[in-house]
Amino acid sequence: MVAPNDSVNAAEIADFNRSNRGRIAVFIDGSNLFYAALEIGVEIDYLKLLCYLTDGSPLLRCFFYTGVDPTNEKQHGFLYWMRRHGYRLITKDIIQLPDGSRKGNLDVEIAVDMVTLADYYDTAILVSGDGDLAYAVNAVSYRGARVEVVGLRSMTSESLLNVADRYIDLDSIKEDIQKSSGGGYNHRSLSGAKLTEAIKDETKSNDFE
Repeated sequence: MVAPNDSVNAAEIADFNRSNRGRIAVFIDGSNLFYAALEIGVEIDYLKLLCYLTDGSPLLRCFFYTGVDPTNEKQHGFLYWMRRHGYRLITKDIIQLPDGSRKGNLDVEIAVDMVTLADYYDTAILVSGDGDLAYAVNAVSYRGARVEVVGLRSMTSESLLNVADRYIDLDSIKEDIQKSSGGGYNHRSLSGAKLTEAIKDETKSNDFE
């Protein structure tokens, strides 16, 4: 018997997975993604990110979770842009702690939304490395949905990796999702098939921390 070609099999499996993802729901931990992008020195283009994550599959909804600083006008401009370009925002005011640190954790909101909507999507894409979300990922899997995790390997919990059906290292896709030099976004609202429309000149920043 001829031994199977591992590289061919891997490619075939990847193609099969992409073609059988069904309806997708995306859950992005904004803070986790922000610090991961800082770690690898990338400024993320959020239209490219959404195009990459959906990869032609029908999108149910894309959620973006982040703490909000009420005094940060630049952040508010970024969030306004996100609302107009295919992202559903879930926000919470950042709390200043006595030790000077700030907290705006939305793990509970991410977990609840993933489980609540599990009957309406076939594949969940979780952009986070937070191990606190492993239980929610496992619960969604038991309800029949596939779960893909996207995160920076050095910042991704082993417990999350153990329950994911597929893992994508953010560092391996940075060239596909980073902003072009001098380029940016157009300002047309995008949804579904329109996510693949061309990316043009930018007039707004995407910094949110």
